[in-house]
Amino acid sequence: MTVPGRSRPTVAPRTDSPACRRAASPACRRTDSSACRRAASSACRRVVSSVGRWAPGVVGFGFVAAVLLATGTPPADLLRFTGYAVLAVLLPGTLLYRALRRRPHTLIEDLAMGAAVGLTLELVAWAVAVGFGVPGRLRLWPLLVVLPFVVVPALRRHWRGGYTVAVPTGWAWSVTAVLVGFTWYLVESFLRVNPVLPTREGQSQYVDLAFQLSLAGAATHRVPPEVPQVAGEPLHYHWFGFAHLAAASLISGVDLTVVFFRLAVPALCALAVVLVAVVGWRITGRPYAGVAAAVLMFTVGEFGFETGVRQLFGTQTTFIVWGSPSMTYSWVLLLPLLAALGEVVGRAGGSAVPPLGRGRWLLAAGLLAASTGAKASSVPVVLAALALVVAVAVVAGTRRSTAVARRPAAGAAGAWRGRVGPVVVAAGLALGAQVFATGVLFAFETHGVTVEPLSGLRPYVDPGGPSAVTGLAWLAAVVAFLLNLHLRLAGVVAVLAARRWRPEPVQVFLLGGALAGPTAYLLVAHPGSSNQYFLRAGFTFGVILSGWGWVEVLARARLTRRGGLLLAGAAAGFALVLTAYQVRFPAAGPTRGYAALLPLLTWAAALTLVAVLGAIGWSVLVARRRVPVGRGAAVLLTGVLVAGAPGLVLDAAAARTHPNGGAYAVVPMPASRVAAARWVRDHSGPDDVLATNVHCWRVGVDGSCDARSFWLSGYAERSVLVEGWAFAPRMVGAVGGWSAPFWDPARLAANEAAFTAPTVAGLADLRDRYGVRWLVVDRQVEPESAELVTLADLRFTNGRLAVYRLP
Repeated sequence: MTVPGRSRPTVAPRTDSPACRRAASPACRRTDSSACRRAASSACRRVVSSVGRWAPGVVGFGFVAAVLLATGTPPADLLRFTGYAVLAVLLPGTLLYRALRRRPHTLIEDLAMGAAVGLTLELVAWAVAVGFGVPGRLRLWPLLVVLPFVVVPALRRHWRGGYTVAVPTGWAWSVTAVLVGFTWYLVESFLRVNPVLPTREGQSQYVDLAFQLSLAGAATHRVPPEVPQVAGEPLHYHWFGFAHLAAASLISGVDLTVVFFRLAVPALCALAVVLVAVVGWRITGRPYAGVAAAVLMFTVGEFGFETGVRQLFGTQTTFIVWGSPSMTYSWVLLLPLLAALGEVVGRAGGSAVPPLGRGRWLLAAGLLAASTGAKASSVPVVLAALALVVAVAVVAGTRRSTAVARRPAAGAAGAWRGRVGPVVVAAGLALGAQVFATGVLFAFETHGVTVEPLSGLRPYVDPGGPSAVTGLAWLAAVVAFLLNLHLRLAGVVAVLAARRWRPEPVQVFLLGGALAGPTAYLLVAHPGSSNQYFLRAGFTFGVILSGWGWVEVLARARLTRRGGLLLAGAAAGFALVLTAYQVRFPAAGPTRGYAALLPLLTWAAALTLVAVLGAIGWSVLVARRRVPVGRGAAVLLTGVLVAGAPGLVLDAAAARTHPNGGAYAVVPMPASRVAAARWVRDHSGPDDVLATNVHCWRVGVDGSCDARSFWLSGYAERSVLVEGWAFAPRMVGAVGGWSAPFWDPARLAANEAAFTAPTVAGLADLRDRYGVRWLVVDRQVEPESAELVTLADLRFTNGRLAVYRLP
């Protein structure tokens, strides 16, 4: 661990090394004067400094690239995708970010924030190119940004950084370590168990992945995308992340399946790691607060003490980053939005980070617009955070006005002066973005969300027991919920306590988001537990504030270098012991009822006892020896924050026995089906509609159809007349759940007749009325009628699957 505020002593580089001699001037290479030795020493320092500055980034990229190649990513595809990321996202985005911000801070901030700006611009470019039917021209869009920065003299200066702040070496390597560790988690939980294309008939896959792939496929040729499983059905959904996947494939030329199953998730996660660290630094003014936030978000997992297969109240980062990549995409837009709005709300006291300036408003507006369709949970949480700031500012202003006759406002109260106006404007922008999302993107669809307070806790409480027992069960469920998902936010208490519960405006903003997430989760319900996404949006606020608190506690402890190393070693050892014990003795038991909470609560009680005994021993030590005040608090807070460290390890380990989601639904994805779908993709037009006889993932004993079948639309990247309809917006929350019947019986009947009782008139109606051009039959579901081969052209078969072309 590198102690914040401290640096390593500089070691003079050797000047007789070949690298240093080469760095000196040609004349000095032929002499050995003292002046030439000084010149060589200075040149060597520049070489060493340059190498040291770039080494963390090179190591991070090299590790990600190596694991991608090791898990089956074609090298050419990796090169093409890297070129896309640099030239079509980083370059235009960084140039525009430099033009918007007032003064430079660090190169890593420009690149990370610039990547988010580039992704925002990419959405506009994608909509124009695909909307006008020229998706191939999309790769030219960066020129619209780059050329003005070449031609216009006033913009040319933004090609140069002009940085005056050096990134601390410990900061850079710490962020790299987090990135490497989380990429390893992705390898074990996602990349290793999900081939780009299934290679065997027994392949299985998490149920949502094919659906998400189908949305990305639809976005390659249609604006706005429609529900791929029901041709012509509007997609009232947060689909911006899938438009990004489509744009990445169109610009880079990399197959969409490679982008989806290999490249996009590690890239977005790496960007999110860096953004947490960068935004945490900018908002707090403390570099290592950002590092701590990145560790809390991407290294420490849920405090669960279980096998990793079951997940009590959902997760914050575990599983969800690949199970729902749109969440990660929303984070890389939400995090820079926090930086921009944080400056509107009010900068942290004593921060040396240069302000963004007026460009923060354009950044906030653009990122709000992009966040509306990235994830439906983002903007509501931002709006709630801004509302809390306005409320506190009004109260603070009222108190100040009553006391102004006695003394001028100062300290925390003075920090609120003039805050209401700008924050109200920002809240107005957020409200406008939410109205747009609700009315235009989601068309007022509820997506199954209902107001049901405490619905997420109810499965762990038996309402039929005695009232006293039920009350204790509710209390236990609330405590377990807070420990399971929010123990990593313990540093928030340290921030508030240090300011005597009178936080700065930007801290109120972060606190508002951290509170809004779990509040929304507890207030509403969703049939697919998607109310968890409010938690995940609010968590980005909370980890920054918690990291801020940890850094301040550490600063008050005034640790020596040796003390910092001891604390780091103790924290790592504590995490390793907890992890080793849980791997060796995993908690197993029911996943519902109060008994499911017992492993977590038992371990929480045991660790609390250890903490109490440690506090007693520490007080005895302090009484006998003069120990600086605050070191005990630093040890205790560090232990609390890392207590969930086993979470990601357990989830990765569980993937070996429960691949593709563990506790979540896994569906068959046989290679024969995918081969047929890919053949159709290669031999059909983007506007062709398919029909299939496969609609159900599984059929119940009562004949009910679980209509979560998405393989054909996913791998063919084409619309299907009727495939699995369960995820259509109008069906989410319908009576019957995933097995609710299709809403258009006539369309479904016409579809089925094409396979079981085909006629010339029926097939012509499918072609002329619905645009169907291809029929895809899975003979294991039901063989097609013998008449079909005489009425349509059999183009492909692999025994199990057959593909017919309509005349």
